[in-house]
Amino acid sequence: MEPLIRVQDLFKIYEVGDIQIPALNGVSLTIEAGEFVSIMGSSGSGKSTFMNILGCLDVPTKGSYFLGGTAIGTMDRDELAQLRNQKIGFVFQGFNLLARTSALENVELPLIYGPIPSRDHRRRAMEALASVGLAGREDHHPNQLSGGQQQRVAIARALVNHPSIILADEPTGNLDTRTSVEIMQLLTQLNEEQKITIILVTHEQDISTFTRRIIQFKDGLVLQDRPQQSRKTDQT
Repeated sequence: MEPLIRVQDLFKIYEVGDIQIPALNGVSLTIEAGEFVSIMGSSGSGKSTFMNILGCLDVPTKGSYFLGGTAIGTMDRDELAQLRNQKIGFVFQGFNLLARTSALENVELPLIYGPIPSRDHRRRAMEALASVGLAGREDHHPNQLSGGQQQRVAIARALVNHPSIILADEPTGNLDTRTSVEIMQLLTQLNEEQKITIILVTHEQDISTFTRRIIQFKDGLVLQDRPQQSRKTDQT
């Protein structure tokens, strides 16, 4: 069976004037549906570039990327936008919520650009907020919510189109330790109960221990790719 994600000999080279800066140097790997993977590495290791390519936010200079057996390199801009909207949910370190918009309206945003009828938007957004423990907070604005609650809204927004993949870029970077654990427990629950594939960028070893597999990047290459037999799910 075709893996959910397959990348082969990915290279990404940025050109700054006459200088070529390699970000990826021939990355090949697969990720199966339902995995919970952390991508680690120091600044400049290539992990963020790799995530941007997986999220169809950037394209490789060379190499192939297959998502669900589909060659992403053959898709045009509109097709990529549709794929991002319907198949991939994004969670960012800075939450990226609209300040003057309620939690419910923030979660509804991805639905505006998709095929779901408008009459179903509110119901879908309410369900997504309830799934992250924010039932009753639908009318709250970001400044009325804690950092952890804001990240839960962001996760609900990522879930509202029922994606097969969530890409989380340092999702606990702006949170204290206790709240970080709560967010990781939530992501673990979503992975286990809804079988959503989660790919997480982090530089924190403690955060990576929640995942089932750790892929370490260095100098644009995969330095290490190992399973995690016993992960932490109930830290305090």
